[in-house]
Amino acid sequence: MITRVHGLFAAITGIGIAWLLLLASAAGQSSSAPATFARLSDGQPDVQGFWVAQYPGAYSLNNPRKGGTRLKEKLLEQQGKKPPTYPSRVVDPPDGTIPYLPWALAKKQDIEAHVDAPTKQEYIDPQMRCLPGGPVRAMFWTGYQVLQYPGYVLFLYEQAHDFRIIPLDPHPHIGESMKLWMGDSRGHWEGNTLVVDVTNNNSKGRLDTEGNFAGEKLHVAERFIFRDQKTMDYEAIVEDPSVYSKPWKIASRMVREHQREPNFELWEDACHEGERNADGSLLTDVPKPDSAK
Repeated sequence: MITRVHGLFAAITGIGIAWLLLLASAAGQSSSAPATFARLSDGQPDVQGFWVAQYPGAYSLNNPRKGGTRLKEKLLEQQGKKPPTYPSRVVDPPDGTIPYLPWALAKKQDIEAHVDAPTKQEYIDPQMRCLPGGPVRAMFWTGYQVLQYPGYVLFLYEQAHDFRIIPLDPHPHIGESMKLWMGDSRGHWEGNTLVVDVTNNNSKGRLDTEGNFAGEKLHVAERFIFRDQKTMDYEAIVEDPSVYSKPWKIASRMVREHQREPNFELWEDACHEGERNADGSLLTDVPKPDSAK
């Protein structure tokens, strides 16, 4: 009798395990299935709305700040407390660092050493002068709105009122002699993934406050992978042979926000090129230009 009970229990257990494996397999297939989006008149998946990086902030590509500022971090450091750290946005190379050429690494380190107390104008983050951040930095600094029209995708960024108009037609990039703050973007859809090629950057801005930068030969290959109605993964391969020894890759999870606020609008960024806070960031003994006196 005991043997029969044991045999029956084993059979039931085996059936249960089989069902669990079947359910797990089905769940795996379901999670890997592409999300379903409403389609617009030109066939684009409708991903319009407000998005933001899971760890927003553009102080550092290697240690993103989640809603924090350098001032808050310095106050924590003065109190003997350790500021929070987050994973590097740089996912390749695996060590999370940008593969600079020797001269470029020296420049980056020089800027970084003077971030908190700049003694020259070139140490001042261009963003402090309310200048555009460029296509890479803009993805992380603040929230942004995605709008779609037949044949186009628009990104409207809260910071500095930056924007990108991305045509979805196969036309080539603009001429190489034209350099733009936000570069020249050309895109197309691969299922629920928006693939964007960015060239023609003037690279007058930085990639972050700490000093990471690019040159005028910057080329960015972006992928906006819309997982579902609330989640998007941003990936970009960055290359510039004049600054980096090899291409490198950044990645970040993006999340949708303000879904329950139908009347939400991007905040006004009341910043302008004559912003005097940039002067305040210099040491007092540094002569100011005549125009600032």
